[in-house]
Amino acid sequence: MKRFMKWMTESFAPRLEAITNNIWIASIQEAIMVAIPMIFIGSIITLISILQDFIPGMPDLSPITTFSFGLLGLFIVFLTPYTVMEKKERHKIKLLAGMTGISLFIMLLNPTINEDGTIQFILERFGPSGMVTALIVGVFVAVIMNVCTKISFFKKGSSMPEFIMDWFDFLVPIALILGTGWVLVYQLHFDIFGLIVGVFEPINAMGQSLFGFILFNFIGVVLYSFGVSPWVLMPIWYAIWIPAIEENAALVAQGLDPVNINTFETFFSGWLGIGGMGATLPLVIWFLFARSKKLKAIGKATLIPSLFNINEPVVYGAPIAFNPLLMVPMWINGLITPIVVYLALDMGLAQIPSKIFQLWYTPIGVSTYIMSGFNGLILLAVVLLIVFVVWFPFFKLYDAQELKKEQELHEEA
Repeated sequence: MKRFMKWMTESFAPRLEAITNNIWIASIQEAIMVAIPMIFIGSIITLISILQDFIPGMPDLSPITTFSFGLLGLFIVFLTPYTVMEKKERHKIKLLAGMTGISLFIMLLNPTINEDGTIQFILERFGPSGMVTALIVGVFVAVIMNVCTKISFFKKGSSMPEFIMDWFDFLVPIALILGTGWVLVYQLHFDIFGLIVGVFEPINAMGQSLFGFILFNFIGVVLYSFGVSPWVLMPIWYAIWIPAIEENAALVAQGLDPVNINTFETFFSGWLGIGGMGATLPLVIWFLFARSKKLKAIGKATLIPSLFNINEPVVYGAPIAFNPLLMVPMWINGLITPIVVYLALDMGLAQIPSKIFQLWYTPIGVSTYIMSGFNGLILLAVVLLIVFVVWFPFFKLYDAQELKKEQELHEEA
């Protein structure tokens, strides 16, 4: 264990941090983070729509979701190249990079252009189902733009106005990018969107399996236990979660059963995010009954944030991170609880989430009921029981250690 801890601390964690601090990776993360409020809007509409059961004649608010969450791909394809250019301090071209990303993305959607001049799109391709395509297009645009900024038609000291020189220099990357799209779509007749979706289909299928569901949760928990925020995996997670919940919602709208278990709702809104990644709320509650003054104080200080699934204070304050005595139960919960939740949902013992609900800070239980009804609460009770039991013996050992330290300090004083 000591050798593993040393390797994770001195080798793995620093290397992972270096990767996540890379401009390209950081830009993708930031692009998604910026777009999250547009996802939240869909969640708020989900909350408001509950009132339709009590208020007859309440207007349909779904178009708000359609033109916010439903345009997620469009937002991502603008934000990705824009953010890369901003981080590379290519400020003159960052807006143009974003606009070029939109142009290429829309071209690759391969809309139908009618003889009367009207144009027809498949609306769902603008949204979560187009997120992976949007990320790939955004990175491609950013790469071309970044390379071409180093090339200019004009020599330094030219008498031409600077904005005129910029216009001509910017024509090259735009023409290259859109020309590539034109060749692929209108000359070679590739359905790039369909191709990308097809390539990522095995990844999505793995993500929706029991193994993938466990792996998602366990990797996030392990990283967090070593002080690395699990949000570094957000681009991968969201690329699977968001299209999955959109597909579930579409199936339910058609009168069918939802099929995708691995969604954001399952992880954070329903069952696994009990106090945050790693299910730390039960530990905080155990701390309230600690004999150690330190742990009791930590429990009181971190209870309110934990109720809203914010657990950085306890992860770094207890600490759980880099503390083998508390890391182990966190890992155990990271393996056991996803197995229980997946099997229960797969067997139909509770309803698979099908509502867009990204308000991860909604207290557990409230969000569970919104997502899965009364049976969802029963499943949550089972998960809570497991998590409380797993944390308890490790809490008792840690409490005894901390109490002994406090008594020794008191005796020395």
